[in-house]
Amino acid sequence: MRTMSLLLLFWLLPFPGPGQNDTNLVADTTLHFKEVPISLKKLIEGVTTQKDTAIKEVDIEIDGLLFDETKTKNGREFYTCFYTAWEAPPGAKNYAIFISEKPYRLTTTLIEIRINEILVFQNFLQPKTEAIEQLASQAVTQTQMYLANYEEVMRQLEGKDQSGSGIY
Repeated sequence: MRTMSLLLLFWLLPFPGPGQNDTNLVADTTLHFKEVPISLKKLIEGVTTQKDTAIKEVDIEIDGLLFDETKTKNGREFYTCFYTAWEAPPGAKNYAIFISEKPYRLTTTLIEIRINEILVFQNFLQPKTEAIEQLASQAVTQTQMYLANYEEVMRQLEGKDQSGSGIY
């Protein structure tokens, strides 16, 4: 039964005869190219260079966020003092600040400040209000200095004198 259906299928398919021409069935496959205009070449080069610079300059839309990861009343007070005194240095971008707290002995805790997962400040926090305010002002100063120096170092590393061919 199966062989009979295959024979019937082949018998019904149209085959070109010896006198028929196959040129009508197949389209012309030869392609003719014209020279690309110079203006189009320049446009493509401009787009590719803009694309390369756009990849290098990836910016976070919302930067400069402060995250509170404290656990105690004293840690929260430190965060409040830090937040009220905080002012980002000019030109600082693409950063997030994490203020976290780890329990230590008795009433002291360990305060850590991280910028983009890099530890910037770490100190023990005592439960005295004056000590908390003083420590918060020190932390603000050190964090601002880190951000200012980080931007300066990145500018220097991206300069022409630091770029090379990669050949020793």
